[in-house]
Amino acid sequence: MAEELDLNLLRVFDALMDTGSVAEAAVRLHLSAPATSRALSRLRRAMNDPILVRAGRGLVPTPYAQHSAATVKALLTAADGLRADPADSDPSSWQRTFAIRLNDALTPVIAPRLTRRIADEAPGVRLRFVRQAAKDGDLLRDGSIDLDIGVADPAPPDIHTSTLFTDHFVAVVAAGSALARLPHLTVDDLCRHPHISASRRGLARGPLDDALERIGRSRRVAAVVPSYAVGALMALEHDLICLIPRVTAHHLIARGVPLHSHEVPFDLPTAKVELRWHRRVDNDPASQWLRNRLREAIHPLTHTPGGAGTATAGPA
Repeated sequence: MAEELDLNLLRVFDALMDTGSVAEAAVRLHLSAPATSRALSRLRRAMNDPILVRAGRGLVPTPYAQHSAATVKALLTAADGLRADPADSDPSSWQRTFAIRLNDALTPVIAPRLTRRIADEAPGVRLRFVRQAAKDGDLLRDGSIDLDIGVADPAPPDIHTSTLFTDHFVAVVAAGSALARLPHLTVDDLCRHPHISASRRGLARGPLDDALERIGRSRRVAAVVPSYAVGALMALEHDLICLIPRVTAHHLIARGVPLHSHEVPFDLPTAKVELRWHRRVDNDPASQWLRNRLREAIHPLTHTPGGAGTATAGPA
């Protein structure tokens, strides 16, 4: 007889897909590892699929499990909505996880500030920050993520947006270096010293190279790294230059990282950082609460000298 598939099993499935580990899923579900393993066995019988299979020392989902993950998450979200108590508006009583997709420049800035604020007000809420591997809205649509933060193309009609702030790139160097003691960086300085290129796509060329090329100059890129945070840390070595968003530079310097930032002597493109969510959660109190707490967390960064451009007020 086939195993009956109920919501409790679907929650186990969702946790296993998110963590890829029986042990981690057990912690998330507040179950023992043996109980979670038994639940996985029941899932396999109910879904007629292995769900997770061994690959080296870890487990990987089957194609069927990958295909079903978004549907299961959407079902769980709908079920939670059906049993939600409208009177229960106190975040301190919530037991839930919010998934937030962030680009690599904003993760070291927003994640710690928002986590501290949420932990104080809602100790039962967990934040799961998701790497921005793509910019499409599908994960917002199917409920895999609750919020999307970053620079993106124009949004489709079902995705709501709010501009958080605009930002531009600055050059960071080691605070104790000769470059930090300069009153400003010149074109000659940019061309004389080696650069670190921070690019998720592994690109060594960017807008600065285009600006230099227009005046017949070029820079030397000594290394390419996958994130702005890594690039900033590499700039701690003397006489290396890395261009990173100004809000990231301000955050790291304010936190005591021994960096110094210089304005770049070119008019480089600015970036509009947006907050995005799906229209189905536009009036959801929990989603509104999270969006408001995020704006509060970044407000000091966008309204202080050295921070990003002024934040733009948007819908809750």
